[in-house]
Amino acid sequence: MTTQDLKAAENDLEQLESRVEELVGTVSKLTEENRALRASQDKLVSERAELIEKTELAKSRVEAMINRLKALEIQS
Repeated sequence: MTTQDLKAAENDLEQLESRVEELVGTVSKLTEENRALRASQDKLVSERAELIEKTELAKSRVEAMINRLKALEIQS
């Protein structure tokens, strides 16, 4: 192997090492982004469940009021 071949191989290795480091950085960034998105999704799912529960409670209260008003109307 000539000196030129060794330099070319060394250059290729440096490029490969640089690319691997770049990919590791990208994977790390994407992992963190994924973690943040999952946390956000969990929060939104929880908020949605709370809103559904509040909606059902409000619906029950409105239905109870309507029934009381109907009962008052019948009594009158």
